[in-house]
Amino acid sequence: MKLKSWPFKEAERIQKVAGKGALPEVAVFETGFGPSGLPHIGTFAEVARTTWVRRAYEEMAGGKTRLIAFSDDLDGLRKVPDNLPGGAMLSEHLGKSLSDIPDPYGCCSSFSGHMIGKLKDFLDEFGFDYELKSASQAYRGGEFDEGLAVLLDKVEDVLEIILPTLKEENRAGWSPFIPKCESCGKIYTTRVTGYDKERRALDYACDGEFGQVSGCGHHGTASIFGGRVKMGWKVDWALRWYCYGVNYEMYGKDLIPSAELSARIVRIMGGKPPVGFFYEMFLDEAGEKISKSKGNGVSVEQWLEYAPVESLAHFIFREPRTAKKLYFDMIPRAMDEYLDLVRRYPDIPDVKKPDSPLWHIHDAGRSVPSYQASVNFTMVNNLVSALGNPDAALLEDFLERYDERTRAHPETVGSLIEKGLRFYEDHVAPHKSYRAPTPVEKALFDGLASRLRNEGTSQMTEKELQAMVFEVAREHDVEPKDFFASIYQVLLGQERGPRFGSFAKLVGIERVLSLIEERVG
Repeated sequence: MKLKSWPFKEAERIQKVAGKGALPEVAVFETGFGPSGLPHIGTFAEVARTTWVRRAYEEMAGGKTRLIAFSDDLDGLRKVPDNLPGGAMLSEHLGKSLSDIPDPYGCCSSFSGHMIGKLKDFLDEFGFDYELKSASQAYRGGEFDEGLAVLLDKVEDVLEIILPTLKEENRAGWSPFIPKCESCGKIYTTRVTGYDKERRALDYACDGEFGQVSGCGHHGTASIFGGRVKMGWKVDWALRWYCYGVNYEMYGKDLIPSAELSARIVRIMGGKPPVGFFYEMFLDEAGEKISKSKGNGVSVEQWLEYAPVESLAHFIFREPRTAKKLYFDMIPRAMDEYLDLVRRYPDIPDVKKPDSPLWHIHDAGRSVPSYQASVNFTMVNNLVSALGNPDAALLEDFLERYDERTRAHPETVGSLIEKGLRFYEDHVAPHKSYRAPTPVEKALFDGLASRLRNEGTSQMTEKELQAMVFEVAREHDVEPKDFFASIYQVLLGQERGPRFGSFAKLVGIERVLSLIEERVG
């Protein structure tokens, strides 16, 4: 059966590009990170998505794979990050490689050492299978020597590709090689003044500047080996693809031009560019791109305060080429969608299960949890809102009476209650604003209360209770949608809310009458 989920389509592309009978013995997947800041939700998304394609490839091709998480710690510090300590100290090291700068937190051997350690902890926390590599390790340890030699031999070809893409004023003296000044240690103030292909070396001058940073004026010669030079970004990407034999890599939509240039460069090196896949960015509530330095949007740590990582994984899994708004109000919806998938998973035919997001999220379907209760995050929040921030035991009692299947899933329901209470306290309660009903609305609520007091309403279905609101609205010549808005604003202090029928069935008729008495009189 042809599988349709996007990771399998990507796995199929890898096979097609390799050609029939030419699949690599070990397919190499790569993700790249800059260690200038702490890991963030984009880091999680890129590794998770790449892992899903990797597993899909293993399922389809049956071959071995490896995932390289590469951190460019030879990248230079161009500005002092706003969200890190040690600003005065860091400003003294502008222009130097991150691996040569002291740790602003004072606990590791270098700035990049601290960040790479955090990256490792971050990836390990979520159980990713990967090999962590750094630029300092690769350049200084000789892993890139063959590729560096090829690039020096073909430097004119590389210049022919890159120079037309640069602004006119930046072309003169530009080089794909960036030497490290042996005198001051900076890399962004140096320029190449000559190539010695026979000696595998470069002549350079440290006389450039950026911002308020100037070179020291030193002139010298540097071997292209041993970490004394690094390649500029687009050429460095091609170097990694060539030396590691990368078969697949993802990147943000903004890096499409860089990926295209890197593909051209790796071809002139005699290598083959990987299959690439671009993804869209995460946006905040205002539609602005999420930035780890700005702190807008939601971080992984913040998401996990209110919902499990699997719900975040499902949010990320869906439509990777569609920009996603990521803010706190998305969490309840994402959690509910995840739970709905879990409920329906057992009913999916086995041959179609690999197309479910849960198959990818839960280790090729081997660890999909069981959950059949109807209780979800939104339901818990509605109940908390109606009961006035009750304790967990009272919530559990209400939910058990509403759906006795919750007793079979104590851990899941307990987590929903715990995280739901926290979400309500942090993101719902502070924004509640009750208003008094108008005379027309008071008549509507009186009519609703009168109907709810009739014998037998406690046995009504959600659909019948929902219809009751429509009937009362029509009796008073009011649009039903306006009455629903009144219920949310007057009874719950919210602009939006649950379906009335579901809400009344959950909290009970007596509680709805009590709310009308409290808020309407």
